[in-house]
Amino acid sequence: MSSVYLVLAALILLALVAAGVLVVSRGRGLQRLTPLGGLALAFVVAGIVFGENRLVGYGLMVVGVVLAVVDIVRKRQRT
Repeated sequence: MSSVYLVLAALILLALVAAGVLVVSRGRGLQRLTPLGGLALAFVVAGIVFGENRLVGYGLMVVGVVLAVVDIVRKRQRT
């Protein structure tokens, strides 16, 4: 039963993030997802999907977040 709540919370959070991205992107134009950002997103989604085993789920999420931070730092250095 708690896994159902976890999935619902993840979907709601994903919808909120997508709505925020759409609102922000309208003001600045469309920005393409970098390959490193896409890989980070894939790791986070995999962490949600494989969340039944906490070690694997959290591990995948941590890798995704670290890759996202590296991508953000690389983007900031280019500008």
